[in-house]
Amino acid sequence: MTLDIWIAYMGVVLLFMIAPGPSHLLMISVGLRNGFRRSLATAAGDLSANAIQMTLAGVGLATALVASRYGFVVVKWAGVAYLVWMGVRQVMSSSRGTSVAAGTDEALSSAKLWLMGFLTSAANPKAVVFFAALFPQFIDPARALLPQLAVLGGTYLVVDGLFLSAYGWSAGKLGARASRGRRTLVERLSGWGPIGSAGLLALKSPASSSG
Repeated sequence: MTLDIWIAYMGVVLLFMIAPGPSHLLMISVGLRNGFRRSLATAAGDLSANAIQMTLAGVGLATALVASRYGFVVVKWAGVAYLVWMGVRQVMSSSRGTSVAAGTDEALSSAKLWLMGFLTSAANPKAVVFFAALFPQFIDPARALLPQLAVLGGTYLVVDGLFLSAYGWSAGKLGARASRGRRTLVERLSGWGPIGSAGLLALKSPASSSG
């Protein structure tokens, strides 16, 4: 892969990341309620889904997923339902005045935080389209395939990870500075984060081009 192709790819990735999407909104929600360190589990789930999507794109299966309306709808609405359920639980908890501090037994487990990130990314049609349609555009057929996939995939995961971490860190700082009187409001707003992410996913289709 030549440097000019990589630079062009970086430009596309950055444009792709500028508009906040469902995963970024979810990171803000998780960071507010659980803190930056625990929000990294959600980021890891998001990046894990991206890695799978890139692998599928590399072998041509992502295109089949996009073409399969039934298969995509199942993945999409499973993610939407899970996010709504988690969001409603958090909102109801804050309405009852039950403050859940990060690190307590009642806090969401790292596995659940990971699953939220994974489903949000896996159910996002824009990510599927990106890897299935745009990703192959930067591959030179005259060169070895695996090294190019490694560079393109690694670049995307690093950039996406930095963006997700920035959202989680900022939200974590804001949540940590909230006074006790405002903690309930912060937790209630964080509960609406997964619901908002679900709403964005529900409105998206594989032809979407916006964040």
